[in-house]
Amino acid sequence: MIWVVIPHHLRVLAQVGKEVGLVVPPPVTLTAVLTALETDYPMLRGTIRDQATGQRRPFIRFFACGQDLSHEPADTVLPAAICNGDEPLRIVGAMAGG
Repeated sequence: MIWVVIPHHLRVLAQVGKEVGLVVPPPVTLTAVLTALETDYPMLRGTIRDQATGQRRPFIRFFACGQDLSHEPADTVLPAAICNGDEPLRIVGAMAGG
């Protein structure tokens, strides 16, 4: 089971708690996790990544095991702690301002 922490506004949209559990077959990549998330919660399609290109939406960031994975290739295998369910993948709505 992969655990994913999603931002508040997406929790409200999906009507879930802070963290959701997903079954993701290996290899566990960011693309595989997002596909599983959008399959289980279709109302999230297009909110995290563009439906046409599959690219991360601006102001959405991905963190795992204290690392920013936002600019990593989407087919990179996630850290073992994520794959084992020991740590969650965090999807964060980035803040901007001055």
